[in-house]
Order: sequence, then structure tokens, then C-alpha cells
Amino acid sequence: MTKKDFKFAIISGFVTGLIVWWLLEFWDIERFQNISYVWLVLVVPALWIAGVWLGYFLGRWFGFFKQFGKYTAIGFTNAAIDFGVFNLLIALTGKALGLAFPVFKGISFLVAVTNSYFWNKYWAFEAGESRGGKPEAIKFFIINVIAIVINIGIGSLIANGIGPVSGFSDKIWANMAAVFGSAVALIFSFICFRLVVFKRPVAKVESSAGR
Repeated sequence: MTKKDFKFAIISGFVTGLIVWWLLEFWDIERFQNISYVWLVLVVPALWIAGVWLGYFLGRWFGFFKQFGKYTAIGFTNAAIDFGVFNLLIALTGKALGLAFPVFKGISFLVAVTNSYFWNKYWAFEAGESRGGKPEAIKFFIINVIAIVINIGIGSLIANGIGPVSGFSDKIWANMAAVFGSAVALIFSFICFRLVVFKRPVAKVESSAGR
């Protein structure tokens, strides 16, 4: 695990903890013994560091874990940004389901995708020196267009097709639906980013694996 990994894990973890803190307050999640969720700002970065380290540890036997550990940390940070923007729009408009769901989810996903490109390019897949240029960005965009269709499609099916069950409020149900959509899109994106967008020459991958 490099100094770069350590620094990026702290930054992405801090951003994630900050957003999750706000989300839990917005969702009116009951506090344990009335303790503020501000502790997440400190705990999440530590978890991100542990996750990246675990990826390097498992990478001794399965090389792709070195990327997947960082990709997962980035994925959770993107999810936090996605849900942060999504819920901010709900808070500003007071609407969560119907036409508002795919519109808000599309906006929040695009914001998260922009963040995702730079984090994945320069950290997870370390393709900052690649000469992919516009073709690389175009492939990234195309894959994310497919991912957003998967994300919104599955989320909308659950949110509007099934509808709130077991007494869940519209706000909570919309977020639960978004979780399912995001999970499927996350797996799809990692496979495509690794094999198509940020694919590096074998020699470079092996040299970086030995660091």
C-alpha cells in the first residue's frame, strides 16, 4: 500500500463520511444514545484504509484485488455522492417517486460518474499516464450510459413497479430501490472499466503489481 493509496483513502473516506452523516440526519435515523453521526467523518476514512490494505493483501494471490480494493472504496464514495445529490433534490422539491425518481436519479448519477472517472483513472486503475485520450473518455461515457440505464431501470422497477412495502415511507423506499440499482451497476462497471476502458499493457500491470 503506497502513500498515494493512504492519502486518497483518507480523502475519499472523509467525503463519504461527511455525506453519510448528512444523509442519516436527513433520513431521521434514530441516534444511538443520542450520539451524533459526526463520528463517521473519522471512522469511514479508517475503514477505507483497511479496505485498500485488504485489497493489497488478497492481491498476493489474486492480482485484480489490488484494483478492486481501491475501486470499491471509490464506488462507495461515488454512491455517497450519488445518494447525496439524489436526496438533496428530494429535500429541495419534496418529491421522491413518480417522474421525479428517474430525473433525480439521472442527475445524481451523472454527478457521481464525473467524480468516478477521475478517481478511477488516477487511482484505482492508475491510468493517468495512458494515452487513451478522447477514446478512453468516450468508452468510459458509453459504459456509464449503459450502467445508468441498468441503475435507473432496476431502481425504477422496484420504486414504482413494486412500490413501498412493509410501511416504508416514499423517501426510504426510493433509497432502497436506488441501492439495488447501484449495486448491479457497480459490478457491471468494474468489469468493463478493467477490461475495456483502463486496460493497461501486461508489462505495466505486472510492474505495478510488484510495487
